[in-house]
Amino acid sequence: MAPRPFWKGYLKLSLVNCPVTMAPATSEAEKVRFHTMNASTGNRVISRYIDSVTGKPVRDGDEVKGYARGEDDYVLLEDDEIASVALESTRTIDIDMFVPADSIGWIWYDTPHYLAPADRVGEEAFAVIRAAMAETGTVGIARLVLYRRERAVMLEPRGNGIVLWTLRYGDEVRDAAEYFDKAGTEKPNTQVMKLVKRLIDERKEPWSPDMATDPVQNRLLDLIAAKKKGRKRAPKAKASADTAPKDNVVSIMDALKRSLAAEKKGN
Repeated sequence: MAPRPFWKGYLKLSLVNCPVTMAPATSEAEKVRFHTMNASTGNRVISRYIDSVTGKPVRDGDEVKGYARGEDDYVLLEDDEIASVALESTRTIDIDMFVPADSIGWIWYDTPHYLAPADRVGEEAFAVIRAAMAETGTVGIARLVLYRRERAVMLEPRGNGIVLWTLRYGDEVRDAAEYFDKAGTEKPNTQVMKLVKRLIDERKEPWSPDMATDPVQNRLLDLIAAKKKGRKRAPKAKASADTAPKDNVVSIMDALKRSLAAEKKGN
Protein backbone atom coordinates (compact mmCIF):
# COMPACT_ATOMS: atom_id res chain seq x y z
CA MET A 1 0.00 0.00 0.00
CA ALA A 2 1.35 3.42 -0.97
CA PRO A 3 2.02 5.68 2.02
CA ARG A 4 -0.24 8.66 2.58
CA PRO A 5 1.12 11.94 1.17
CA PHE A 6 2.75 14.12 3.80
CA TRP A 7 2.46 17.35 1.77
CA LYS A 8 -0.32 18.89 -0.32
CA GLY A 9 -0.06 22.05 -2.37
CA TYR A 10 0.23 23.39 -5.90
CA LEU A 11 2.63 22.99 -8.79
CA LYS A 12 2.86 26.28 -10.67
CA LEU A 13 4.45 27.31 -13.97
CA SER A 14 3.65 30.91 -14.88
CA LEU A 15 -0.17 31.01 -15.00
CA VAL A 16 -0.54 27.22 -15.19
CA ASN A 17 -1.06 25.48 -11.85
CA CYS A 18 -2.48 22.26 -10.50
CA PRO A 19 -3.00 20.68 -7.06
CA VAL A 20 -0.39 18.04 -6.21
CA THR A 21 0.53 15.68 -3.42
CA MET A 22 4.00 14.64 -2.33
CA ALA A 23 5.28 11.59 -0.48
CA PRO A 24 8.83 10.54 0.44
CA ALA A 25 10.36 8.20 -2.15
CA THR A 26 12.35 6.40 0.54
CA SER A 27 11.39 4.96 3.92
CA GLU A 28 13.12 4.08 7.17
CA ALA A 29 10.01 2.54 8.70
CA GLU A 30 11.60 -0.93 8.75
CA LYS A 31 14.80 0.28 10.39
CA VAL A 32 15.45 -1.14 13.87
CA ARG A 33 15.25 1.68 16.41
CA PHE A 34 16.12 1.72 20.08
CA HIS A 35 15.09 3.81 23.07
CA THR A 36 17.59 4.72 25.78
CA MET A 37 16.61 2.87 28.94
CA ASN A 38 17.54 2.83 32.62
CA ALA A 39 18.97 -0.68 33.07
CA SER A 40 18.29 -0.70 36.82
CA THR A 41 14.56 0.19 36.56
CA GLY A 42 13.64 -0.78 32.99
CA ASN A 43 12.15 2.68 32.45
CA ARG A 44 12.75 4.95 29.46
CA VAL A 45 15.19 7.81 29.81
CA ILE A 46 13.95 11.25 28.70
CA SER A 47 16.07 14.21 27.65
CA ARG A 48 15.62 17.82 28.77
CA TYR A 49 17.30 21.11 27.93
CA ILE A 50 19.41 22.34 30.84
CA ASP A 51 20.85 25.84 31.29
CA SER A 52 24.61 25.41 30.92
CA VAL A 53 25.33 27.91 33.74
CA THR A 54 22.53 27.53 36.28
CA GLY A 55 22.00 23.81 35.70
CA LYS A 56 18.22 24.31 35.82
CA PRO A 57 15.75 22.91 33.24
CA VAL A 58 14.63 25.39 30.54
CA ARG A 59 10.90 25.83 29.93
CA ASP A 60 9.66 25.40 26.34
CA GLY A 61 8.53 29.01 26.22
CA ASP A 62 12.02 30.25 27.10
CA GLU A 63 13.80 28.43 24.28
CA VAL A 64 15.09 30.68 21.45
CA LYS A 65 17.66 30.28 18.69
CA GLY A 66 21.14 31.71 19.21
CA TYR A 67 23.78 32.58 16.61
CA ALA A 68 27.31 32.54 18.01
CA ARG A 69 29.27 35.73 17.24
CA GLY A 70 32.02 35.07 19.76
CA GLU A 71 32.86 32.98 22.80
CA ASP A 72 29.80 32.92 25.08
CA ASP A 73 28.31 35.74 22.99
CA TYR A 74 25.14 35.06 20.99
CA VAL A 75 22.60 36.93 18.88
CA LEU A 76 19.15 35.72 20.03
CA LEU A 77 16.39 35.24 17.45
CA GLU A 78 12.71 34.52 18.12
CA ASP A 79 10.79 32.03 15.94
CA ASP A 80 8.67 34.79 14.35
CA GLU A 81 11.84 36.74 13.42
CA ILE A 82 13.24 33.69 11.62
CA ALA A 83 9.89 33.06 9.92
CA SER A 84 9.81 36.65 8.60
CA VAL A 85 12.68 36.02 6.16
CA ALA A 86 11.28 32.73 4.80
CA LEU A 87 9.23 32.16 1.65
CA GLU A 88 5.78 33.71 1.77
CA SER A 89 4.14 30.51 0.54
CA THR A 90 4.96 27.09 1.88
CA ARG A 91 2.34 25.36 -0.27
CA THR A 92 3.32 26.31 -3.81
CA ILE A 93 6.08 24.82 -5.96
CA ASP A 94 6.63 27.74 -8.32
CA ILE A 95 9.07 26.65 -11.05
CA ASP A 96 11.55 29.52 -11.46
CA MET A 97 13.69 28.12 -14.28
CA PHE A 98 14.67 25.03 -16.28
CA VAL A 99 18.16 23.61 -16.72
CA PRO A 100 19.52 20.69 -18.80
CA ALA A 101 18.76 17.44 -16.99
CA ASP A 102 22.38 16.27 -17.14
CA SER A 103 23.85 19.53 -15.83
CA ILE A 104 23.24 18.86 -12.12
CA GLY A 105 25.79 16.44 -10.68
CA TRP A 106 24.51 13.59 -8.50
CA ILE A 107 26.36 15.00 -5.48
CA TRP A 108 23.81 17.84 -5.30
CA TYR A 109 20.89 15.40 -4.98
CA ASP A 110 19.67 15.12 -1.39
CA THR A 111 16.27 13.51 -0.68
CA PRO A 112 13.79 12.20 -3.31
CA HIS A 113 10.01 12.61 -3.15
CA TYR A 114 7.22 11.41 -5.42
CA LEU A 115 5.03 14.22 -6.81
CA ALA A 116 1.62 13.34 -8.29
CA PRO A 117 -1.59 15.20 -9.24
CA ALA A 118 -3.99 15.50 -6.33
CA ASP A 119 -7.17 15.10 -8.39
CA ARG A 120 -8.50 14.47 -11.90
CA VAL A 121 -8.99 18.20 -12.53
CA GLY A 122 -5.25 18.91 -12.29
CA GLU A 123 -4.05 15.86 -14.25
CA GLU A 124 -3.87 17.63 -17.62
CA ALA A 125 -1.76 20.55 -16.38
CA PHE A 126 0.49 18.17 -14.46
CA ALA A 127 0.93 15.91 -17.49
CA VAL A 128 1.76 18.83 -19.79
CA ILE A 129 4.48 20.17 -17.46
CA ARG A 130 5.94 16.68 -16.98
CA ALA A 131 5.89 15.76 -20.68
CA ALA A 132 7.39 19.09 -21.75
CA MET A 133 10.34 18.62 -19.40
CA ALA A 134 10.85 15.07 -20.67
CA GLU A 135 10.80 16.10 -24.34
CA THR A 136 13.16 19.05 -23.84
CA GLY A 137 15.57 17.09 -21.63
CA THR A 138 15.23 19.60 -18.81
CA VAL A 139 14.43 19.62 -15.12
CA GLY A 140 12.66 22.37 -13.19
CA ILE A 141 14.21 24.36 -10.35
CA ALA A 142 12.06 25.87 -7.60
CA ARG A 143 12.21 26.77 -3.91
CA LEU A 144 10.11 25.15 -1.22
CA VAL A 145 9.87 24.99 2.57
CA LEU A 146 10.33 21.37 3.63
CA TYR A 147 11.32 19.98 7.02
CA ARG A 148 11.18 23.52 8.45
CA ARG A 149 13.85 24.83 6.07
CA GLU A 150 13.69 26.64 2.75
CA ARG A 151 15.30 24.50 0.07
CA ALA A 152 16.12 24.54 -3.60
CA VAL A 153 14.35 21.62 -5.26
CA MET A 154 14.67 19.92 -8.63
CA LEU A 155 11.68 18.46 -10.48
CA GLU A 156 12.58 15.49 -12.67
CA PRO A 157 10.02 13.79 -14.96
CA ARG A 158 9.85 10.07 -14.24
CA GLY A 159 7.28 7.78 -15.88
CA ASN A 160 3.80 9.15 -15.22
CA GLY A 161 4.98 11.28 -12.32
CA ILE A 162 7.64 13.71 -11.19
CA VAL A 163 10.44 13.06 -8.71
CA LEU A 164 11.11 16.12 -6.58
CA TRP A 165 14.66 16.14 -5.22
CA THR A 166 15.68 18.48 -2.44
CA LEU A 167 19.11 19.82 -3.39
CA ARG A 168 22.05 20.29 -1.05
CA TYR A 169 22.99 23.84 -0.16
CA GLY A 170 25.95 25.35 -1.99
CA ASP A 171 28.12 25.46 1.14
CA GLU A 172 27.49 21.75 1.81
CA VAL A 173 29.21 20.44 -1.32
CA ARG A 174 33.00 20.40 -1.23
CA ASP A 175 35.09 21.10 -4.32
CA ALA A 176 36.10 17.73 -5.79
CA ALA A 177 39.23 19.27 -7.33
CA GLU A 178 40.75 19.61 -3.86
CA TYR A 179 40.76 15.83 -3.60
CA PHE A 180 40.87 14.44 -7.13
CA ASP A 181 43.55 16.73 -8.54
CA LYS A 182 46.03 15.06 -6.19
CA ALA A 183 45.22 11.64 -7.62
CA GLY A 184 47.44 12.21 -10.66
CA THR A 185 46.77 11.93 -14.37
CA GLU A 186 49.06 9.04 -15.23
CA LYS A 187 47.54 6.73 -17.84
CA PRO A 188 47.18 3.09 -16.75
CA ASN A 189 49.12 0.29 -18.42
CA THR A 190 47.22 -1.15 -21.43
CA GLN A 191 47.72 -4.79 -20.36
CA VAL A 192 46.59 -4.03 -16.82
CA MET A 193 43.47 -2.32 -18.19
CA LYS A 194 42.59 -5.40 -20.25
CA LEU A 195 42.79 -7.62 -17.16
CA VAL A 196 40.68 -5.25 -15.05
CA LYS A 197 38.04 -5.12 -17.80
CA ARG A 198 37.99 -8.93 -17.88
CA LEU A 199 37.52 -8.97 -14.10
CA ILE A 200 34.65 -6.47 -14.43
CA ASP A 201 33.00 -8.64 -17.11
CA GLU A 202 33.29 -11.68 -14.84
CA ARG A 203 31.46 -9.85 -12.04
CA LYS A 204 28.91 -7.88 -14.09
CA GLU A 205 25.31 -8.46 -13.01
CA PRO A 206 22.01 -6.62 -13.49
CA TRP A 207 21.14 -4.26 -10.64
CA SER A 208 18.85 -5.62 -7.95
CA PRO A 209 17.64 -4.01 -4.70
CA ASP A 210 18.89 -7.16 -2.95
CA MET A 211 22.42 -5.80 -3.48
CA ALA A 212 21.66 -3.06 -0.95
CA THR A 213 20.34 -5.15 1.94
CA ASP A 214 21.50 -4.51 5.52
CA PRO A 215 22.94 -7.69 7.10
CA VAL A 216 23.43 -5.94 10.46
CA GLN A 217 19.70 -5.13 10.59
CA ASN A 218 18.87 -8.80 9.97
CA ARG A 219 21.23 -9.91 12.74
CA LEU A 220 19.71 -7.35 15.12
CA LEU A 221 16.23 -8.74 14.39
CA ASP A 222 17.53 -12.26 15.14
CA LEU A 223 19.00 -10.99 18.40
CA ILE A 224 15.70 -9.30 19.38
CA ALA A 225 13.77 -12.49 18.52
CA ALA A 226 16.12 -14.52 20.71
CA LYS A 227 15.61 -12.07 23.58
CA LYS A 228 11.83 -12.33 23.20
CA LYS A 229 12.09 -16.11 23.62
CA GLY A 230 13.76 -15.61 26.97
CA ARG A 231 17.37 -16.17 26.08
CA LYS A 232 19.63 -13.89 28.07
CA ARG A 233 22.17 -13.65 25.31
CA ALA A 234 22.19 -14.56 21.65
CA PRO A 235 25.05 -16.77 20.44
CA LYS A 236 28.13 -14.80 19.52
CA ALA A 237 28.83 -14.37 15.82
CA LYS A 238 31.87 -16.17 14.53
CA ALA A 239 34.83 -13.94 13.94
CA SER A 240 35.36 -13.38 10.23
CA ALA A 241 38.71 -13.89 8.62
CA ASP A 242 40.89 -10.82 8.37
CA THR A 243 40.69 -9.78 4.73
CA ALA A 244 42.53 -6.48 5.12
CA PRO A 245 45.30 -5.99 2.54
CA LYS A 246 48.76 -6.89 3.75
CA ASP A 247 51.63 -4.46 3.70
CA ASN A 248 53.77 -6.49 1.33
CA VAL A 249 53.86 -5.08 -2.21
CA VAL A 250 52.48 -7.37 -4.94
CA SER A 251 52.63 -6.75 -8.68
CA ILE A 252 49.22 -5.52 -9.84
CA MET A 253 49.54 -7.73 -12.91
CA ASP A 254 50.14 -10.82 -10.74
CA ALA A 255 47.26 -9.85 -8.43
CA LEU A 256 44.87 -9.48 -11.38
CA LYS A 257 45.92 -12.81 -12.89
CA ARG A 258 45.31 -14.53 -9.55
CA SER A 259 41.95 -12.78 -9.23
CA LEU A 260 40.84 -13.98 -12.67
CA ALA A 261 42.00 -17.50 -11.87
CA ALA A 262 40.00 -17.42 -8.62
CA GLU A 263 36.92 -16.17 -10.48
CA LYS A 264 37.12 -19.12 -12.89
CA LYS A 265 37.42 -21.58 -9.98
CA GLY A 266 34.40 -19.98 -8.34
CA ASN A 267 32.36 -20.56 -11.47
